[in-house]
Amino acid sequence: QKGGIGLRGPGETQLETDRRLIRERMRWIQARLERVTRQREQGRRGRKRASLPTVAIVGYTNAGKSTLFNRLTQADVYAADQLFATLDPTLRKIHWSETGPFILADTVGFIRHLPHDLVAAFRATLEETREAQLLLHVIDASDPRRDENIEQVEQVLDEIGAETVPRIRIYNKIDRLASIEAKWRDAEPPEEPSVWLSAKTGKGLSLLKEAIVRGLGDTIVDLKLKLPPEAARIRARLYQQQMIISETVADDGSSLLHVRSSKVAWERLRQKEEVDFNAFMA
Repeated sequence: QKGGIGLRGPGETQLETDRRLIRERMRWIQARLERVTRQREQGRRGRKRASLPTVAIVGYTNAGKSTLFNRLTQADVYAADQLFATLDPTLRKIHWSETGPFILADTVGFIRHLPHDLVAAFRATLEETREAQLLLHVIDASDPRRDENIEQVEQVLDEIGAETVPRIRIYNKIDRLASIEAKWRDAEPPEEPSVWLSAKTGKGLSLLKEAIVRGLGDTIVDLKLKLPPEAARIRARLYQQQMIISETVADDGSSLLHVRSSKVAWERLRQKEEVDFNAFMA
Protein backbone atom coordinates (compact mmCIF):
# COMPACT_ATOMS: atom_id res chain seq x y z
CA GLN A 1 0.00 0.00 0.00
CA LYS A 2 1.22 3.45 -0.82
CA GLY A 3 -0.15 6.91 -1.29
CA GLY A 4 0.54 9.01 -4.28
CA ILE A 5 -0.61 11.54 -6.80
CA GLY A 6 -3.00 10.73 -9.63
CA LEU A 7 -5.43 7.83 -9.85
CA ARG A 8 -4.53 6.27 -6.52
CA GLY A 9 -5.67 8.27 -3.50
CA PRO A 10 -3.52 8.72 -0.38
CA GLY A 11 -3.36 5.45 1.52
CA GLU A 12 -5.31 3.47 -1.08
CA THR A 13 -4.38 -0.05 -2.03
CA GLN A 14 -4.58 -1.01 -5.70
CA LEU A 15 -7.74 -3.01 -4.98
CA GLU A 16 -9.40 -0.02 -3.32
CA THR A 17 -8.39 2.16 -6.25
CA ASP A 18 -9.87 -0.33 -8.73
CA ARG A 19 -13.13 -0.51 -6.81
CA ARG A 20 -13.38 3.27 -6.62
CA LEU A 21 -12.78 3.64 -10.34
CA ILE A 22 -15.39 0.97 -11.08
CA ARG A 23 -17.96 2.77 -8.91
CA GLU A 24 -17.19 6.05 -10.69
CA ARG A 25 -17.55 4.34 -14.07
CA MET A 26 -20.92 2.87 -13.04
CA ARG A 27 -22.19 6.26 -11.88
CA TRP A 28 -21.11 7.79 -15.18
CA ILE A 29 -22.84 5.06 -17.20
CA GLN A 30 -26.01 5.35 -15.14
CA ALA A 31 -26.12 9.12 -15.60
CA ARG A 32 -25.76 8.73 -19.35
CA LEU A 33 -28.43 6.01 -19.47
CA GLU A 34 -30.86 8.22 -17.58
CA ARG A 35 -30.20 11.09 -19.98
CA VAL A 36 -30.67 8.81 -22.97
CA THR A 37 -33.96 7.56 -21.53
CA ARG A 38 -35.31 11.12 -21.36
CA GLN A 39 -34.13 11.87 -24.88
CA ARG A 40 -35.67 8.69 -26.23
CA GLU A 41 -39.04 9.46 -24.72
CA GLN A 42 -39.03 12.88 -26.35
CA GLY A 43 -37.97 11.32 -29.63
CA ARG A 44 -40.72 8.71 -29.53
CA ARG A 45 -43.36 11.38 -29.06
CA GLY A 46 -41.97 13.26 -32.06
CA ARG A 47 -41.92 10.17 -34.26
CA LYS A 48 -45.47 9.30 -33.31
CA ARG A 49 -46.47 12.72 -34.56
CA ALA A 50 -44.56 12.07 -37.78
CA SER A 51 -46.22 8.64 -38.11
CA LEU A 52 -43.07 6.87 -39.26
CA PRO A 53 -42.58 3.14 -38.63
CA THR A 54 -39.48 2.18 -36.62
CA VAL A 55 -37.04 -0.63 -37.30
CA ALA A 56 -34.86 -1.26 -34.22
CA ILE A 57 -31.49 -3.04 -34.27
CA VAL A 58 -30.94 -5.19 -31.17
CA GLY A 59 -28.44 -7.83 -30.18
CA TYR A 60 -25.77 -8.97 -27.76
CA THR A 61 -22.79 -6.65 -27.31
CA ASN A 62 -20.13 -6.80 -30.06
CA ALA A 63 -22.51 -8.54 -32.48
CA GLY A 64 -21.89 -5.81 -35.06
CA LYS A 65 -25.02 -3.69 -34.66
CA SER A 66 -23.39 -0.31 -35.22
CA THR A 67 -21.42 -1.60 -38.21
CA LEU A 68 -24.67 -2.82 -39.75
CA PHE A 69 -26.34 0.51 -38.90
CA ASN A 70 -23.54 2.33 -40.72
CA ARG A 71 -23.98 0.09 -43.76
CA LEU A 72 -27.72 0.60 -43.95
CA THR A 73 -27.60 4.35 -43.42
CA GLN A 74 -24.18 5.18 -44.90
CA ALA A 75 -23.60 6.98 -41.59
CA ASP A 76 -20.42 7.14 -39.57
CA VAL A 77 -21.58 5.93 -36.18
CA TYR A 78 -18.86 4.94 -33.70
CA ALA A 79 -18.35 1.19 -33.94
CA ALA A 80 -15.97 -0.47 -31.49
CA ASP A 81 -15.31 -3.93 -30.13
CA GLN A 82 -16.00 -3.04 -26.52
CA LEU A 83 -18.84 -2.98 -24.03
CA PHE A 84 -21.32 -0.10 -24.14
CA ALA A 85 -19.80 1.36 -27.31
CA THR A 86 -23.34 2.54 -28.08
CA LEU A 87 -24.94 4.25 -25.11
CA ASP A 88 -26.69 7.09 -26.93
CA PRO A 89 -29.01 5.08 -29.20
CA THR A 90 -28.79 6.50 -32.68
CA LEU A 91 -31.69 7.20 -35.01
CA ARG A 92 -31.70 7.77 -38.75
CA LYS A 93 -34.50 8.37 -41.20
CA ILE A 94 -34.29 6.07 -44.21
CA HIS A 95 -36.34 6.40 -47.39
CA TRP A 96 -36.39 3.38 -49.68
CA SER A 97 -38.67 3.39 -52.69
CA GLU A 98 -39.93 -0.06 -51.66
CA THR A 99 -41.02 1.05 -48.19
CA GLY A 100 -41.33 4.81 -48.02
CA PRO A 101 -39.66 6.58 -45.07
CA PHE A 102 -38.97 4.78 -41.79
CA ILE A 103 -36.75 5.24 -38.73
CA LEU A 104 -33.78 2.94 -38.14
CA ALA A 105 -32.71 2.80 -34.47
CA ASP A 106 -29.41 1.46 -33.13
CA THR A 107 -29.54 0.37 -29.48
CA VAL A 108 -27.16 -0.44 -26.64
CA GLY A 109 -25.73 -3.96 -26.68
CA PHE A 110 -27.06 -6.62 -24.32
CA ILE A 111 -24.77 -8.20 -21.72
CA ARG A 112 -24.94 -10.92 -19.09
CA HIS A 113 -24.63 -10.22 -15.38
CA LEU A 114 -25.29 -6.51 -15.67
CA PRO A 115 -24.71 -4.78 -12.30
CA HIS A 116 -28.00 -4.45 -10.42
CA ASP A 117 -27.74 -0.66 -10.24
CA LEU A 118 -27.70 -0.44 -14.04
CA VAL A 119 -30.42 -2.94 -14.90
CA ALA A 120 -33.42 -0.58 -14.78
CA ALA A 121 -31.72 2.26 -16.63
CA PHE A 122 -30.27 -0.12 -19.21
CA ARG A 123 -33.64 -1.62 -20.00
CA ALA A 124 -35.22 1.82 -20.19
CA THR A 125 -32.98 2.60 -23.17
CA LEU A 126 -34.49 -0.43 -24.94
CA GLU A 127 -38.06 0.88 -24.79
CA GLU A 128 -37.61 1.77 -28.46
CA THR A 129 -37.82 -1.91 -29.28
CA ARG A 130 -41.23 -2.38 -27.67
CA GLU A 131 -42.81 0.26 -29.91
CA ALA A 132 -40.97 -0.74 -33.09
CA GLN A 133 -42.72 -2.31 -36.05
CA LEU A 134 -39.77 -4.60 -36.80
CA LEU A 135 -36.68 -5.79 -34.89
CA LEU A 136 -33.37 -6.73 -36.47
CA HIS A 137 -31.74 -9.18 -34.03
CA VAL A 138 -28.04 -9.09 -34.89
CA ILE A 139 -26.06 -12.20 -33.90
CA ASP A 140 -22.32 -12.83 -34.08
CA ALA A 141 -22.39 -16.05 -36.09
CA SER A 142 -18.74 -16.70 -35.24
CA ASP A 143 -19.20 -16.52 -31.46
CA PRO A 144 -18.98 -19.98 -29.81
CA ARG A 145 -21.59 -18.74 -27.26
CA ARG A 146 -23.95 -17.72 -30.04
CA ASP A 147 -26.94 -19.72 -28.80
CA GLU A 148 -26.53 -18.44 -25.23
CA ASN A 149 -26.38 -14.85 -26.49
CA ILE A 150 -29.54 -15.35 -28.55
CA GLU A 151 -31.34 -16.70 -25.49
CA GLN A 152 -30.19 -13.76 -23.36
CA VAL A 153 -31.45 -11.21 -25.89
CA GLU A 154 -34.78 -12.99 -26.32
CA GLN A 155 -35.25 -13.08 -22.56
CA VAL A 156 -34.76 -9.32 -22.19
CA LEU A 157 -37.06 -8.60 -25.14
CA ASP A 158 -39.75 -10.66 -23.44
CA GLU A 159 -39.20 -8.84 -20.14
CA ILE A 160 -39.64 -5.38 -21.67
CA GLY A 161 -42.81 -6.40 -23.52
CA ALA A 162 -41.36 -6.71 -27.03
CA GLU A 163 -42.05 -10.42 -27.42
CA THR A 164 -44.77 -9.87 -30.06
CA VAL A 165 -42.79 -7.45 -32.25
CA PRO A 166 -41.91 -9.15 -35.58
CA ARG A 167 -38.20 -9.72 -35.98
CA ILE A 168 -35.51 -10.88 -38.37
CA ARG A 169 -32.48 -12.81 -37.12
CA ILE A 170 -29.30 -11.51 -38.71
CA TYR A 171 -26.34 -13.88 -38.47
CA ASN A 172 -23.48 -11.43 -38.90
CA LYS A 173 -19.70 -11.85 -39.41
CA ILE A 174 -19.90 -14.70 -41.93
CA ASP A 175 -16.56 -13.37 -43.19
CA ARG A 176 -15.06 -15.08 -40.14
CA LEU A 177 -16.58 -18.44 -41.02
CA ALA A 178 -15.35 -20.88 -43.65
CA SER A 179 -17.73 -21.99 -46.43
CA ILE A 180 -20.67 -19.87 -45.27
CA GLU A 181 -22.44 -17.93 -48.01
CA ALA A 182 -24.85 -15.04 -47.68
CA LYS A 183 -28.42 -16.35 -47.62
CA TRP A 184 -31.97 -15.47 -46.63
CA ARG A 185 -34.37 -17.97 -45.12
CA ASP A 186 -37.94 -16.73 -45.04
CA ALA A 187 -40.32 -18.08 -42.42
CA GLU A 188 -43.84 -17.72 -41.12
CA PRO A 189 -44.66 -16.97 -37.44
CA PRO A 190 -43.82 -18.24 -34.89
CA GLU A 191 -40.56 -18.94 -36.75
CA GLU A 192 -38.34 -15.96 -37.51
CA PRO A 193 -36.85 -15.25 -40.93
CA SER A 194 -33.06 -15.15 -40.94
CA VAL A 195 -30.34 -13.57 -43.05
CA TRP A 196 -26.68 -14.59 -43.06
CA LEU A 197 -24.38 -11.69 -43.99
CA SER A 198 -21.26 -9.69 -43.26
CA ALA A 199 -21.85 -6.10 -42.25
CA LYS A 200 -18.08 -5.57 -42.49
CA THR A 201 -17.80 -6.52 -46.17
CA GLY A 202 -21.37 -5.75 -47.22
CA LYS A 203 -21.97 -9.29 -48.43
CA GLY A 204 -25.65 -10.23 -48.07
CA LEU A 205 -26.94 -6.69 -47.45
CA SER A 206 -29.21 -6.84 -50.50
CA LEU A 207 -30.85 -9.94 -49.01
CA LEU A 208 -31.39 -8.10 -45.74
CA LYS A 209 -33.01 -5.20 -47.57
CA GLU A 210 -35.45 -7.63 -49.21
CA ALA A 211 -36.22 -9.12 -45.80
CA ILE A 212 -36.83 -5.68 -44.26
CA VAL A 213 -39.12 -4.66 -47.13
CA ARG A 214 -41.16 -7.82 -46.61
CA GLY A 215 -41.09 -7.38 -42.83
CA LEU A 216 -42.55 -3.87 -43.12
CA GLY A 217 -45.13 -5.02 -45.65
CA ASP A 218 -48.02 -5.06 -43.20
CA THR A 219 -47.30 -1.45 -42.20
CA ILE A 220 -47.21 -0.09 -45.78
CA VAL A 221 -49.89 1.32 -48.10
CA ASP A 222 -49.02 0.81 -51.78
CA LEU A 223 -51.48 2.02 -54.43
CA LYS A 224 -52.04 3.85 -57.73
CA LEU A 225 -53.96 7.12 -57.92
CA LYS A 226 -55.28 9.20 -60.80
CA LEU A 227 -55.62 12.82 -59.74
CA PRO A 228 -57.34 15.40 -61.98
CA PRO A 229 -55.68 18.82 -62.42
CA GLU A 230 -58.06 20.38 -59.91
CA ALA A 231 -56.63 18.06 -57.21
CA ALA A 232 -53.25 19.81 -57.37
CA ARG A 233 -53.38 20.58 -53.63
CA ILE A 234 -53.66 16.87 -52.77
CA ARG A 235 -50.82 16.06 -55.16
CA ALA A 236 -48.66 18.71 -53.48
CA ARG A 237 -49.40 17.25 -50.04
CA LEU A 238 -48.41 13.77 -51.22
CA TYR A 239 -45.09 15.12 -52.45
CA GLN A 240 -44.62 17.05 -49.23
CA GLN A 241 -45.05 13.84 -47.25
CA GLN A 242 -42.61 11.98 -49.57
CA MET A 243 -45.28 9.46 -50.49
CA ILE A 244 -44.96 9.56 -54.30
CA ILE A 245 -42.74 6.90 -55.89
CA SER A 246 -43.38 7.86 -59.51
CA GLU A 247 -45.64 10.08 -61.61
CA THR A 248 -46.75 10.17 -65.23
CA VAL A 249 -49.15 12.60 -66.88
CA ALA A 250 -52.13 11.23 -68.84
CA ASP A 251 -53.44 12.72 -72.08
CA ASP A 252 -56.28 14.41 -70.22
CA GLY A 253 -53.84 16.17 -67.88
CA SER A 254 -54.45 13.86 -64.94
CA SER A 255 -51.52 12.77 -62.76
CA LEU A 256 -51.00 9.02 -62.53
CA LEU A 257 -49.26 8.47 -59.19
CA HIS A 258 -47.62 5.46 -57.61
CA VAL A 259 -47.95 6.11 -53.87
CA ARG A 260 -46.32 4.31 -50.96
CA SER A 261 -46.57 5.25 -47.28
CA SER A 262 -46.91 3.86 -43.79
CA LYS A 263 -50.52 3.03 -42.96
CA VAL A 264 -50.49 5.38 -39.99
CA ALA A 265 -49.23 8.34 -42.03
CA TRP A 266 -51.69 7.57 -44.82
CA GLU A 267 -54.66 7.46 -42.48
CA ARG A 268 -53.59 10.69 -40.80
CA LEU A 269 -53.27 12.44 -44.16
CA ARG A 270 -56.66 11.13 -45.28
CA GLN A 271 -58.37 12.44 -42.15
CA LYS A 272 -56.57 15.80 -42.18
CA GLU A 273 -57.34 16.49 -45.85
CA GLU A 274 -60.82 14.96 -45.60
CA VAL A 275 -60.27 13.18 -48.90
CA ASP A 276 -61.91 9.99 -50.13
CA PHE A 277 -58.92 8.53 -51.99
CA ASN A 278 -61.08 5.65 -53.20
CA ALA A 279 -62.54 8.11 -55.71
CA PHE A 280 -59.07 8.53 -57.24
CA MET A 281 -57.99 4.91 -57.44
CA ALA A 282 -56.42 4.16 -60.80
